[in-house]
Amino acid sequence: MDNWRLIISSPSPGDNNMALDQAILEAVSSGESPPTLRLYAWQPPCLSIGYAQPVADVDRQRLNELGWDLVRRPTGGRALLHTDELTYAVIAASTNKHVAGGVLQSYQHLSLGLAAALTMLGLHVEVQPNIPVPEEQRTNPVCFQAPSAYEITVGGRKLIGSAQVRRRGGVLQHGSLPLNGDITRICQVLRFEDEASSQQSAQYIREQAVTVEELLGRPLPWQQAAEALIEGFTSALGLSLDLEPPTESEYQLAEMLVSSRYNHSDWTERI
Repeated sequence: MDNWRLIISSPSPGDNNMALDQAILEAVSSGESPPTLRLYAWQPPCLSIGYAQPVADVDRQRLNELGWDLVRRPTGGRALLHTDELTYAVIAASTNKHVAGGVLQSYQHLSLGLAAALTMLGLHVEVQPNIPVPEEQRTNPVCFQAPSAYEITVGGRKLIGSAQVRRRGGVLQHGSLPLNGDITRICQVLRFEDEASSQQSAQYIREQAVTVEELLGRPLPWQQAAEALIEGFTSALGLSLDLEPPTESEYQLAEMLVSSRYNHSDWTERI
């Protein structure tokens, strides 16, 4: 068994969540902290955009009207609306065997833990093969528009969207498991050419993505989903998870990153 730290965080704003992920990444990369599995939620709802995604994709006025936050992730990919979900973050040194071999190989390996967790919940999951993503899907602003290589689907519909960054000897992969709610809500806060394009995108998301509640036919409490993920990573990847909070230095760095990056226009509007 490989000893990892388990962090279960209280629901937090988007800037706090991304700052803490990065602070843990830096601590793990430097050897100050052990490899970590972090589970968390978002309050209030937050739209996150990828590292290289134009902020012009976002309808800022509508976002403000709804009272939803906006944050830019340190990872790539497209926009995600974080609400009614469980988010996981896997953070390890790049030399750790569970993230070795580059992005796709580590995606494939970590998907074993995700798939095991969902199987325990009674879902018949598939792990997508490494197939090229069509250009029109790569440029679409919505992450859940279609599955990427080694992401998790059920009945061909995307269930978990993940993204990864490798930086300074460390790896951060985080992903979103939608538990319930209208998965097309994200279209309300993204810009499209016209209303018809927005409606078309919403319909496509409805066909291509799904929530746990829709699959199970009943609500799944956040805590039960978290327990399944813990058991999935433990059994499929051979991890021994010790529940511990972030260190004081990680909290301090996260607080600094909120003000200097994740709640700062220079970062949010960098593109």
